[in-house]
Amino acid sequence: MKKTLLSLTALTLLSPALAQALPASWNASALSTSTYVVLDAKVIGNTALVSQDQMNSILAAIKRDSAGAIKRKYPNAKIANDVATPNAILVQPTLTAPSALVPWAKMSLRYDLTLPDGSVALVDNFSVMEVYRHSWNAMNYVGDRMIGRMP
Repeated sequence: MKKTLLSLTALTLLSPALAQALPASWNASALSTSTYVVLDAKVIGNTALVSQDQMNSILAAIKRDSAGAIKRKYPNAKIANDVATPNAILVQPTLTAPSALVPWAKMSLRYDLTLPDGSVALVDNFSVMEVYRHSWNAMNYVGDRMIGRMP
């Protein structure tokens, strides 16, 4: 079952007070033309499952493919590298590694988005097998699914 920390669909079913907690800029019009800075990805959980070289490749792929997913969803968005870029949305990806590399093990990816007027967190869970099925395209798949949760 997919779980999200913030699901816009679920949020609309909650009280209006909670819905007001979303930043005003959390809408397709604003997000589609925003500038984004994807920060270096973090990993928590069992980092001993892969070598340091493999981990570096995974972290680089998360950062690169998260930026690519943003551009695929919002072709008019800009990707910047400088965290001091005025009014940029900062995207902090955090991977929670599974406890073991077995097909049924779960991992999660979290995007903490810091907008000029507030913050939003997106979270999704993936099985090792689900990610493995996408092999070389795995981080594109994960990034597209995560960014697809944005309006």
